[in-house]
Amino acid sequence: MLRNTDEGYGLVAIILHWLIALLIVGQLIVGLVMVRLDDQRLAFELIQWHKSFGFLTLVLVGMRIGWRLVGRSPHPLGTTRIERIAAQLGHASLYVLMVALPLTGWALVSSSELAIPTFAFYLVIVPHLPLERSVAAESWWAEVHEILAWVLVGLVAIHVAAALRHHFRLGDATLTRMLRPVHHRLDRTPRQS
Repeated sequence: MLRNTDEGYGLVAIILHWLIALLIVGQLIVGLVMVRLDDQRLAFELIQWHKSFGFLTLVLVGMRIGWRLVGRSPHPLGTTRIERIAAQLGHASLYVLMVALPLTGWALVSSSELAIPTFAFYLVIVPHLPLERSVAAESWWAEVHEILAWVLVGLVAIHVAAALRHHFRLGDATLTRMLRPVHHRLDRTPRQS
């Protein structure tokens, strides 16, 4: 029940998947809001929370990658060879972005001339990366961070669309096996239309 099988995901993978998904959606919303606020005090608070949850996301993604590396992944359902390759590339791209976004955010705050410390969850100060501090460097990292965020939005949309396609069009268990641990073999054949 905790570990993945050839037929489905275990509880650990499911919890990490949905927790990271919620964090990413929340981070994208907070990121959009905090840069548009006129109230500097509220913007500062949201930025601190954004950084805190960014570090939490990085830790959880590291755990998810580690869990994936030591375990197995379920067999893909109802897909062609090209779809399997596309799914593998899509998942790899999601993992790269889920690591790159927090790291570029960390680089962004580390390169700021303001040198505002990151006080993660108001519990611990996270040290800055040893990067050049300048307006140009901060602007560059900010642009990279924003571009990667929009790329992630696009990939998440494709990921969700693919899961919905599997569920409603192909009628296989690709989506439902990420909702609950599976203990039995699933039908790997798609529904006939």
